[in-house]
Amino acid sequence: GSRYKVMRHMLAGENLALCVGRQGQVVGPGEWTLAFCAEHIVDHNLFYRGGNVTFPLYLYPDVASAGTLSGGRQANIDGRLLAAIGEAYGEEPAPEDVLAYVYAVLYSPTYRERYAAELRVDFPRVPFTREREVFWQMAALGRRLIALHLLDSPELGPPAIRYEGQGPDVVEQVRYDAAAQRVFINAHKYFTGVTPEMWAYQIGGYQVLEKYLKDRQGRTIADPVRYLYIGTAIAGTMALQKEIDTVYRAIEASLLREKVI
Repeated sequence: GSRYKVMRHMLAGENLALCVGRQGQVVGPGEWTLAFCAEHIVDHNLFYRGGNVTFPLYLYPDVASAGTLSGGRQANIDGRLLAAIGEAYGEEPAPEDVLAYVYAVLYSPTYRERYAAELRVDFPRVPFTREREVFWQMAALGRRLIALHLLDSPELGPPAIRYEGQGPDVVEQVRYDAAAQRVFINAHKYFTGVTPEMWAYQIGGYQVLEKYLKDRQGRTIADPVRYLYIGTAIAGTMALQKEIDTVYRAIEASLLREKVI
């Protein structure tokens, strides 16, 4: 059904949303991958077997009930968390930086492994560092990751993969050749430079590069360049996850509280 109460905040003005799944076990036994971001309204079925929960960064006043939210949009972040961060760091970070920090943590392989059991049955819980510099390092990585996932990053150029071959751009049969690192959409057209790791990479329980093409089976790819950017974003994500993991270990050594928030 309609989720206007939530999604209206994505329609009312500029916004950014964290999309997470509540129960990873619904997707399967593999690594938890139920985290993404969006600038617009998002389908409940963003993740495999559904279950996407959208958290807008900002809440906008409801015109129909003026006065319920005064003074324009407000950050959708618990004031107690902001107060704890402000006290620890000597200043309150911008809401975008808090979201970026959270997003980076959710993409840490060590975090996903450490909390695998919890992530199977509940929303993710995020540990915050008491060290100001560690927070800013993670937030900076998170901003880069978000930009990659929104396909709005300078790190997307030049693309890591190419589109080659002759003939129509119709997706007839998707086939991956690991030895040649090529993804064929028909007998003559293919994307090259796709490593096995890129091809296997999952977000939301889906192999991204496979699903994108299979969703277009029997159709002409209107914008092949977009696929180049998606593949490049995946390669960049894997590289960033290694950097994120290094900073995440520093977070675990300097928790703001004994328990995750």
